[in-house]
Amino acid sequence: MPATSHRHHQRFPPHVLREYALLADGERGALVGPRGDVVWMCVPQWHDDAVFAALLDGPGFYSVTPTDANMVWGGSYEDGTLIWHSRWVTSDAIIECREALAHPGDPGRAVLLRQIRAVHGRASVDVLLDVQAGFGKHAMTDVHRDGEVWEGRSGKLRFRWTGAGGAQRDDQGALAQTIEIDEGQHHDLVLEIGDSLHDEPVRPEGAWAATAHAWATDVPDMSESIAPHDAQMSYAVLRGLTSSTGAMVAAATMGLPERAEAGRNYDYRYAWIRDQCYAGQAVGSFAPLPLMDSAVRFVSERILADRADLRPAYTIDGTYLPKEHDLDLPGYPGGVAKEGNWVNNQFQLDSCGEALLLLATAAHHDHLDVEHWDAVQVLVDVIEQKWQQPDNGIWELAPKRWAHSRLMCAAGLRQISHYSPRRDAARWMSLADTLVASAASDCVTSTGRWQRAPDDDRVDAALLLPALRGAVPADDPRSIGTYEAVRRDLGREGYVYRFSQDPRPLEDAEGAFLLCGFLMALSAQQQGDELDAMRWFERNRSACGSPGLYTEEFDIEQRQLRGNFPQAFVHALMFEAAHRLTGPGGPRP
Repeated sequence: MPATSHRHHQRFPPHVLREYALLADGERGALVGPRGDVVWMCVPQWHDDAVFAALLDGPGFYSVTPTDANMVWGGSYEDGTLIWHSRWVTSDAIIECREALAHPGDPGRAVLLRQIRAVHGRASVDVLLDVQAGFGKHAMTDVHRDGEVWEGRSGKLRFRWTGAGGAQRDDQGALAQTIEIDEGQHHDLVLEIGDSLHDEPVRPEGAWAATAHAWATDVPDMSESIAPHDAQMSYAVLRGLTSSTGAMVAAATMGLPERAEAGRNYDYRYAWIRDQCYAGQAVGSFAPLPLMDSAVRFVSERILADRADLRPAYTIDGTYLPKEHDLDLPGYPGGVAKEGNWVNNQFQLDSCGEALLLLATAAHHDHLDVEHWDAVQVLVDVIEQKWQQPDNGIWELAPKRWAHSRLMCAAGLRQISHYSPRRDAARWMSLADTLVASAASDCVTSTGRWQRAPDDDRVDAALLLPALRGAVPADDPRSIGTYEAVRRDLGREGYVYRFSQDPRPLEDAEGAFLLCGFLMALSAQQQGDELDAMRWFERNRSACGSPGLYTEEFDIEQRQLRGNFPQAFVHALMFEAAHRLTGPGGPRP
């Protein structure tokens, strides 16, 4: 890494994850820390190289920070949006910075809006900009100013920065300016970065108005949910992570460790078929909103394109993932910066079942067309061909004949058969019966609950899903036994772990899985324990940072977020639970 950039970055060391806010426009995302430090953003799109990589202790950042170091930080989102307000109380002023990526996003160009406001007293902030494309390989070049507008290049990218006419290049190459604002006034900054830029600079007034209008249009009222504000927040996160291609990335980041120095650092800036299906089902449980249709579109396109070679994950434009490799960056503390993902060539049978469940959800709302029914037939054919083969399963482990994978395919077949316009429903139900019988023949313990695989009798929280999605009845003894075993053996202090990794205590191996906590809330409701359902829901709902965002795992002992951020499928299941817990239990399409 360039030494000058590293010296600059030492001013903005990484924070704990609970202190970051997300800005996102569907095509990319940015993380903002408590010192107004934008430390992560990939441009032009999610899977491209970062221009701000300080999150991974690399080059590149964009900061708006009160000059007075004696300050305390806070902030909040505008309701139903990813428009964030950083807020600082200093010795003699209250300062806010309204921040957003212009929404909806342009796939080729990021527009980052920042409006500094003097709420009380005279505001003084230090502003620094250091664009470093290619994860820090490319410093800013050809930097020049025309009035209030700076322009330049970083590698193949162009940038334009409006509103910082008084900035100067400092001795480390960054653009720096101190901005002072009288009480009640504001100052706009607009940063554009992309392969190309429009002829005229973006006008902040119009961009802010369009962004606020787009969020108001995209995010519906959730007042009937048991957690209206948080349900809206989760929907906004899902919308922010969903591209114009219909693909939803699993998270905005890469390389954030699930456990310090344990080697579990992954790149989640891609669209997982399973995760997208979870999100589409969750949204469809509430209403046939556009995010459900986006999921149906992207997943169906990938099924029809790759058929029996369906991959677990894709870039947002539908291409295969790069092979996993280390980046030449120090990484977030306790982790290693990795790009690409190792799941590229895995076979995950359960994704076929989840895709059928997604399509059944859309069919329930009469949102499937002929092409989507063609995707249904492809999925049924793949299940018929491959269900007896070992697969890598929901947790992406070594290939086995996982009970969960077979049962989720059965659930998908049962649900889609209710809506089939063809004469295939009886055959699909028969195949579902075969899959359940197969799992029952080699994946039921002597105590009568589901076990993970024929050679693995451990309980797994993922085995709550077959009853929730209708593979087997909720009152089936295997469903009840599994529910009771997960609660007893994997539940701790209101949170749930995936499975027991080894003889160590659960918390020594990994964090609690928030996805599993929300599944437990839904399962408790399905089993008729409404009070317990609310306890699980509220406990897991609280496992977020100040901005209300979730990661994949939660460290119970330290009360810290772990893993990539924010994790889409956790927000999806939180959204679903917030809606479903308002009504009776039992599986629904």
